[in-house]
Amino acid sequence: MKHVVAIIKPFKLTEVKEALQEAGFGGLTVSEVKGFGRQKGHTELYRGSEYQVDFIPKLRVELAVEDDQADRVIEVLADTARTGSIGDGKIFVFALEDVVRIRTGERGEAAL
Repeated sequence: MKHVVAIIKPFKLTEVKEALQEAGFGGLTVSEVKGFGRQKGHTELYRGSEYQVDFIPKLRVELAVEDDQADRVIEVLADTARTGSIGDGKIFVFALEDVVRIRTGERGEAAL
């Protein structure tokens, strides 16, 4: 099993969620996060004062999939979240040792 984590631009969430559902991937977890990479933040004007925003708001989308589905999830995430501009985000893939469904006690791929 794989744990796939994607950091994406917030306005892409609906499009990403719909694309994942169309591809047959049901559950996902979304968290609001902040960070910076090559964007290095930006300058904003508020009430006449200019200030530096170092951390850019992003969304962290997480899902667990079977090993043979990981490449397809990555493809859907990358194609859907891509805008072609700096700050589109990243996708991280981790090996997932075990999953336990709390309600039923199912383990492994049966719990996905």
